[in-house]
Formats: sequence, structure tokens, C-alpha cells
Amino acid sequence: MMKEVLEFNHKKQCGLWLMLIGVVLIIAAVFGGSFLVNPFIFLAGYYACFFGVNVNKKLRNKLSQGSISQFQIRMIYMSIAALFILMFAIAGPFIPGWHWRLIWLGVLLATGIHFLLWFVIHGWSMIMLGITCIIISVVGYAAVDIPLVWIVIADAVVKILFGIYLFFFSKPSKFVPRKLCVAE
Repeated sequence: MMKEVLEFNHKKQCGLWLMLIGVVLIIAAVFGGSFLVNPFIFLAGYYACFFGVNVNKKLRNKLSQGSISQFQIRMIYMSIAALFILMFAIAGPFIPGWHWRLIWLGVLLATGIHFLLWFVIHGWSMIMLGITCIIISVVGYAAVDIPLVWIVIADAVVKILFGIYLFFFSKPSKFVPRKLCVAE
């Protein structure tokens, strides 16, 4: 059981990342062509945003509102690893047949699931973001008559809205785990 008090001090960085990746998703969906979501635009935008926001130490320090624990840093790496494992497991089986709708829905579902792990990094809003993104991707699986572009845009808009909230309105916060009570 987690006993560490978690401080969520990097919400602005997360908010900026979510806003940018949402815009990248929309652009990639609009120019999707036969891929439905253009993977070249998406990957170029993803990595540009990743390095511009998450690797850029100067920007990270400017947006930071406090420190992050070693446990949270480990969880960042674990959640990234989980994202790629989930994408491989959910979307991977459809790559050999180039079933683009199922590939992209798998990517969106894996991303939504991995947001749940971000709770320990950024707080409760990540649980809400994860659940919302999971619901959107499940709707995409269930309602095959809805064009994928609308599912992707809905997912992107949700990311942008959560990003706006985190960047402009959310304040640093803490999570204090409840202590185990042992009856004697």
C-alpha cells in the first residue's frame, strides 16, 4: 500500500502537453487519408511536443509549481512503458491487416487506460480524463457507423479541455493516503 504523500505540482506541464497533443490529433485526423489518422503527422507532432514540453528542462522548470518525488518519477516511466505495452496488446493484432480504425481505437483506448496511472503524478483529474477517453474509444468500437475522425476529434477535444483546466485553473494539490487501522 502506498504510504507516501503525493504532491501534484506539474499540472501546468501536463496541461500544456494535453492541449498540444489534442491539436496534433485533430490535424492528423483531418489529414488522415487512407490511414484515417495520418501516422506521419501524428508521430512528428507527438515527438515534437514530447521533446518541446516534457524533455525541455527550461520549460519544465518554468511550469513547475514544486517538486516531484522519486516514486512519481518511476511512475512516469512505468506509465510510458504501460502505454506501449497496452498499444501493442490492444492495437498490435490489427497492424498486419492494416485495419486502421481498430489500430487507432486501440491506441486511444491504451492511452485512456494509461492516464489512470497518471493519478499518482497529476492527481484526480487524470482518473476523470482516463475514464472519459476510455468511454470515447469504447463508443468507437461499439458504434461502427460513427466515422473514426469524429471519435478522434472527440478524444482530442477532451484532452484539450482537460489541458486547459490543468494549465489555467488547476492548482498544486496533495493526496494523503489513509493509514491502515488495525483492530487489536
